[in-house]
Amino acid sequence: MPATDYQGSSVPFASLGRSILSIRRDQAHTMDGGHHDPTQELDAFQRHVAELFHDLNAAAGGTGGDEVILSLPWIRKLLDTFIVCQEEFRVILFNHRAAVARPPLDRMISDFFERGVKALDVCNAIRDGIDQIRSWQKLLEIVLVALGGGGGGEEGKARGEGQFRRAKKALTDLTILMLDEKDAASVLSHRNRSFGRTSRDSHHSSRSGSGPGGHFRSLSWSVSRTWSAARQLQAIGNNLTAPRGHEVVATAGLAVPVYTMSSVLLFVMWALVAAIPCQDRGLQMHFSVPRSFQWAAPILSLHEKIVEESKRKDRRNANGLLREIRQVEKSVHQLSELTDTIQFPVSEDKEVEVKQEVEELAKLCEAMKEGLEPLERQVREVFHRIVRSRTEGLDSLSHSLE
Repeated sequence: MPATDYQGSSVPFASLGRSILSIRRDQAHTMDGGHHDPTQELDAFQRHVAELFHDLNAAAGGTGGDEVILSLPWIRKLLDTFIVCQEEFRVILFNHRAAVARPPLDRMISDFFERGVKALDVCNAIRDGIDQIRSWQKLLEIVLVALGGGGGGEEGKARGEGQFRRAKKALTDLTILMLDEKDAASVLSHRNRSFGRTSRDSHHSSRSGSGPGGHFRSLSWSVSRTWSAARQLQAIGNNLTAPRGHEVVATAGLAVPVYTMSSVLLFVMWALVAAIPCQDRGLQMHFSVPRSFQWAAPILSLHEKIVEESKRKDRRNANGLLREIRQVEKSVHQLSELTDTIQFPVSEDKEVEVKQEVEELAKLCEAMKEGLEPLERQVREVFHRIVRSRTEGLDSLSHSLE
């Protein structure tokens, strides 16, 4: 899917803060006026990142509503935030493209792009995790049809022993799939695939001689059977340290937005891994940010909240911390216990209980179904934004050296 086709935002960009258009208009105005102030531009980026994550943290603090932390709407808002930050960062690099090839900034930017390459594998793994959730939905549909909650049963008609037997088998299979992460991951490892390329990517590939079936060097191949999300996150975070005073001075302050965007990238990838099923989801990543940065407090607060969620007794062995996954798990558990107590012929009271549980499960399935497709589009968009940013950045570096 071309990056420009993205329309999956859970909330309008305007509600996230200043629009990208207004940023560029403000920058153009100051430059036309002959008094473009790089310091103001860099400070504005720091403030905006802080505002965006303050909003995310505020939404995460609630106990109700749609945007509870690690819910589908909240994850989509997190990805919206990343896309906005990434776009603003691209603008900064463009405005300072003459400086990107000078040390030590060239090394910092190259390191950032390499972190991005590693993040592409995470995006692919998350895509496969979304597919894994869809495989759960197929079993849920069997349950709903068998027990009359998916349009397969007739209103008022008693459910027979065969229908309950079919539903119980699907519930058992689903419970195994949702809990046995290693077995599920080994099966999915054969189905991993990289995201498709944009037309621009394909054009570049054909020019470079790799042919229509080739890949960008910056595009990630499918993750292998031995791939580990925990190790990949660790690799993204390796040597990620706040710039020292002399580095800030030597780069005219540009080291700060590079560090900021690297930290945002690491946190967003970590949060995705926490929420969505994927191989070796270990979340013990060390995430340390100096609190002197305006955006540090909300990001550290979110990190702490997600870690606490992962430590809850009922979530320690979870396949994913996504709120909707937990809701489905609870509903499946309750329905499984209920069907285990069924005796035939089924009493009227039991029929009512089953109907209520099935209706609740049907609502959860519908909400998850509606949320997964736009989430997948957003993950795809993040993938393409990272690729595009790296391609443009490397082009700027090579042109500056000519």
